[in-house]
This record gives sequence, C-alpha cells and structure tokens, in this order.
Amino acid sequence: MTKANSSNAPGGEAIIDVSGLSVDIAVPAGALHAVNDVSFSVGPAETLSLVGESGCGKTITSLAIMRLLPRAAKLTANHIRFDGQDLSRLNEREMTRLRGNRMGMIFQDPMTSLNPVYRIGDQLEEVYMRHRGASRKEARERAVFLLEKVGIINPGQRLTQYPHQLSGGLRQRMMIAMMLMCEPKLLIADEPTTALDVTVQVQILQLLRSLQKEFRMALILITHNLGVVARMADKVAIMYAGRVVEQGSVEDVFDRPTHPYTRGLLHCIPRHGLTAGHDRLGSIPGIVPSLVGNISGCSFRNRCSFVHDACGTGDVPLRPVSDVHDYRCLLSPEKLGETQQGVAAQ
Repeated sequence: MTKANSSNAPGGEAIIDVSGLSVDIAVPAGALHAVNDVSFSVGPAETLSLVGESGCGKTITSLAIMRLLPRAAKLTANHIRFDGQDLSRLNEREMTRLRGNRMGMIFQDPMTSLNPVYRIGDQLEEVYMRHRGASRKEARERAVFLLEKVGIINPGQRLTQYPHQLSGGLRQRMMIAMMLMCEPKLLIADEPTTALDVTVQVQILQLLRSLQKEFRMALILITHNLGVVARMADKVAIMYAGRVVEQGSVEDVFDRPTHPYTRGLLHCIPRHGLTAGHDRLGSIPGIVPSLVGNISGCSFRNRCSFVHDACGTGDVPLRPVSDVHDYRCLLSPEKLGETQQGVAAQ
C-alpha cells in the first residue's frame, strides 16, 4: 500500500483500511468485475470522497464494506480492516452487531431506506435499544437529543410521524440522526444530497461536517459533485470502470490532476472567471467499456487521447506522483504533458 492510501489524519491509526477489494457479480454473460483491486484508508475525523461517473463502482465499494452485497456478488480482499477487525472474515451475525452500531451508511434515497409503515420514532429507537440494550425511555431521549442536533424543530412531534409526512430534507436529517444513535466510528454517505434543493444540500453537508468533527467519525462521501469534494474532503479517490485511477489529497489531485480521466472531469466544470460565456465546456468522448469477462490493459484507453499499443495489454499499476498522490497510467506525468495548475472545483 502506498503512502497515498495511508491515513495522515490527526488522531492516529486509520479507522477503516481497505486493501485489494474486488467484487465480481455473476451475470448470464459471465462475471461482471464491478470493483477491481481498490485500496484506501480513512482516519478519525477524516473524509475520503469516492468520485466517478455512474457505474464506476462507488456504491458497490461502500456496500462491500458494509457487507450488504447481493447474493450473486463475490467479495475478495486482502483485508477490510475496521477498528482492528477484518470485516471480510466476519460472519453475518458479527456484521449485524456492527451495522448501525459502530458503522453506519446513509443511502441515496431516504424514502426507500426508511420503513413507510413505522413511525420515525420507532425506527430511531429500535437502533439504540437493539445495540445498546437501552430502555424505550432512554432511546426516546437519545432520539430527541439527536433530532435537535440535526436541526429538527419540535423533535418530539416529528417522532410520531411517518416518513411520507416529511420533506426530502427532513427525511435525510432523520437518516443522519438514525445513523448517529450509537455514535459510529465510520459513516458512509452515498450521495446524501441527491434530489434535494440546493439550499437543503448545503445545510445537509454543513451538518455532516459539524457532526463529523464533534463525534470524530471517519467519513466516506460518495458524490458526483467535485465542488462538494473540494469543500468537504481531505482525500479523494477517482474511480473509473471499477478501479481507482487517481487518489491523494484533495489539494494535490485538484492542483496537479495527472490521469487523463481526472483531467477530463475537471475540464467539464465551469470555473468562475476562467470560463467565458462563449467557451464550450469540456467533455469526455466515448462510453465506459463493458466490465464483463476478461479485462486487461487500461479501461480508459478507448476514450484517451494518449492511448498507445501498450495500453491494451497487461496490468496498469498505480504509480506515485508524490508521497501522497498516485495515478494509474503507463505514461509518466511528463509524457502526459504539463499538469494543469490551479484547478479548483466550484
């Protein structure tokens, strides 16, 4: 594991350390290689963002950590070490003790994550009662406390309501409160602001940041929005076709994007003062290749302007740009051209 994978957050050892994570899903045409040899780590109060277009493996990676993969999926890893335990070697009963207790996940759509036939209070209180052996009264007090923490007015009244009686923003706040009931060490947020108004998105992200600092949680944030990455994350891993193609500190990756895919993503962003009204935004030609069957060489080669014969064969390892910045390409940064300077997300 390179230094770019290691946690340098204040507070010591990594809370989650993933090495060589792969997920294959059986489909009629063969094996779909949804995630391929992914490694990263996140420390206390540190945020890692997983970034990439739809279908690149971000959500499958998070579900693999939580051991919530579909039955057709096969998980392999060198290790998925969480707080001293290797999650890849735990049985389902042992994982059940961790989920919702020491590790939690906020899913994209809270309406499909909350049970529509149970009151909000019942769903929040069940988590605390089950994992902490608390009484109903203690669980209710804890739920009220956390609803106040996430900025919900009249929390006692809200606990008596059903999910369909709440707005999208309130449901997302409820999900955050539910995941915090047992003060988890790791929180995974899978596009937590999807389908929310812009003002609500800002509130939710500010809330996550403040709660993370208070509880010193490791946070894995999955998003398409590079502006969110710039504001929220300490480290970023750019994923493409199931693999990490570039990773490092946010400042390093945004200021010195090295992989052609990372550069393409950044060129697609309008930049204040730099993108004139008549300028066309950048785009990445082509489509993501099929991940079914035998895969060799660079998966980005059919969309890359730097492609050459060697790109189609063998494995493409991660190479260092610096001690805290890696990229996956056969060409050196010098041969890829001058790295783009001063790229900043909105």
